[in-house]
Amino acid sequence: MANKIVIPSTAKLAIKLSPLEIEAIDLFISFVRLLGMPKSVGEIYGLLFASPKPLTLDALMDRLQMSKGSASQGLKLLRSFGAVRTTYVATDRRDHYVADFELSNFASAFIKEELQPHLDSGSARLSRMQKHLAKLPKGEQGVAASRIAKLQHWKEKGDAMLPWILKFLVA
Repeated sequence: MANKIVIPSTAKLAIKLSPLEIEAIDLFISFVRLLGMPKSVGEIYGLLFASPKPLTLDALMDRLQMSKGSASQGLKLLRSFGAVRTTYVATDRRDHYVADFELSNFASAFIKEELQPHLDSGSARLSRMQKHLAKLPKGEQGVAASRIAKLQHWKEKGDAMLPWILKFLVA
């Protein structure tokens, strides 16, 4: 039987969770927040990571005290990144979810689906910013131009690094 433990940062999760599950959830909440994802994504992945058996959507909702909408959206995002997959459980027709432990799958999907589009849209934004330069007062154009050049440099560095990061993760 799971202990009822309350940790301030995860107080709402304390119901029906073991100390190990609470620690895993807290760890993955911190991780997904670094990536700009919702807390619920870290909660779901943390629980699936620590769970010794596959869990249904209802079990996730119950154990995490989470709405069906949050749980469904979190699972959808995690599945799109390859961090969670469904598995068959005999005698139960519901979908059961397990964590995928290959960080490279998650990181590669995140880069391709989230980070790369932002970098790609950066080119269009930089182009628009260049056009706005001419409309600035002469005294402000130099500062703005140098800052746009800095953004262009950062974008080029990011574009150059992504293939290396993806290659490293897949290797």
